[in-house]
Amino acid sequence: MANPYKTREGGATVTIFVPYDCNNHCPFCINKQEYADMTGFSLEKICDSIRIMDSITPKCDFVFTGGEPMANLESLQVMLDCIPTTHKVFINTTFPVMHNYTAEEMLAFAEKNKDKITCFNISRHMQKYVEESPDEVIAKIATPKRVNCVLYKTYPTENLPAYADRFGEFNIPIQFRYDYTETTPENLYEEEHDHILRDLKHYFNYKGLDGCRMRCGYHFEYKGNHLTYHKTLPYSTVVETGDDGVTYDILYDILIKQTGKIVSDWTDDQPELDIEAYRNVTFEPNDNVVREGIIEF
Repeated sequence: MANPYKTREGGATVTIFVPYDCNNHCPFCINKQEYADMTGFSLEKICDSIRIMDSITPKCDFVFTGGEPMANLESLQVMLDCIPTTHKVFINTTFPVMHNYTAEEMLAFAEKNKDKITCFNISRHMQKYVEESPDEVIAKIATPKRVNCVLYKTYPTENLPAYADRFGEFNIPIQFRYDYTETTPENLYEEEHDHILRDLKHYFNYKGLDGCRMRCGYHFEYKGNHLTYHKTLPYSTVVETGDDGVTYDILYDILIKQTGKIVSDWTDDQPELDIEAYRNVTFEPNDNVVREGIIEF
C-alpha cells in the first residue's frame, strides 16, 4: 500500500467473482480470460473473504459477477448465506437459458432470496451474445431488476426506441453503458463528442445528471420508464491529497477474486488489499451528487 486508505461512508463496494465460469463470449468482457485456468478457485476461501469484509464494513454493498453467478445456484446460495442482511446485494447476470437449471428453478431461487437480493442486473445487449431467457421470464423475477445494455462500438441507433419499448412493457428500468475499457478521466464527463449521449438525447427525454470522481449517470424518461446512461473509469482507486495534507488511496471498489484473494483495484496488476490498514480506513461523505436536473422520478 502506497498511502493510507480512504473510502465513502458505508465502505467500498465489494465485487465477488464467482468461482465458476459462464458459456458466454461477450466481446467487451474483461473477466473471461481469468476463467481460462481455474486452478486455485475456492468457494470456501471466497466465503472467508466475505466474512472479513463484513467485519470491517458491515454496511457495504456486495456485487456478484463472473463468470455467470446463476450457473451454479448451490454455490451462489452458500455465498449469499455468508452475507448478513445489513448489506445490499446485487447480482450481475445474463439470466441465460441454462442446461442444468430450468427457468422455474432460477425463478424459485430468486423467490427464496428475495429478502436478501437487492437487485438483479441483467445483461440484455442490442446485439445478442448468449441464448437469453425470454423477457417474460425475467419479468417474473421476484426481486427488483434492471436491464444493463453495453452500447459497444457500433450499434443500431434507430432501434433504441424499440429496445426501450421492449422492457418498458414490463416496467423494467434500463441502464445503457459506455464501454468501460474506453473511459478516461478526460472523457468521463465530456459531452460534445459523446455520440451515445447524443443518440439518447435524440430519442428520450433527458432529466438530469449525477456523478462523482469515478462514475456518472445521465438520466432519461421514456413512456414512464427510467433509463440511465452510465460511464465509469476502468479502475477504482483515486490518489488524492485531503484537506488534512495527507495523500490517500481512495477506494471505490474492492474485489474478492475467484481464489478468495482480496484486491483493491480492477487494474491488471491486481494490488492486494492491506486488510489491517483497511480496518483503520478513513471515511468521507459519499461524493456522488446531482449535477443538474433530477435523477429520481
